Amino acid sequence: MEKIYSAEKSNCELAKARPETVQFLMDYSRSLRPVRYKKMVFEAIMN
Repeated sequence: MEKIYSAEKSNCELAKARPETVQFLMDYSRSLRPVRYKKMVFEAIMN
């Protein structure tokens, strides 16, 4: 495994996202709230 991860990868490219997409994801993540019920946790969207 060491050989696989130690080699430098120069052909990696970062994904580019539009500002609208980033804003949508940020707003969505802010609206999620965990709800606990009898040792279970649910994620509810609060909007």
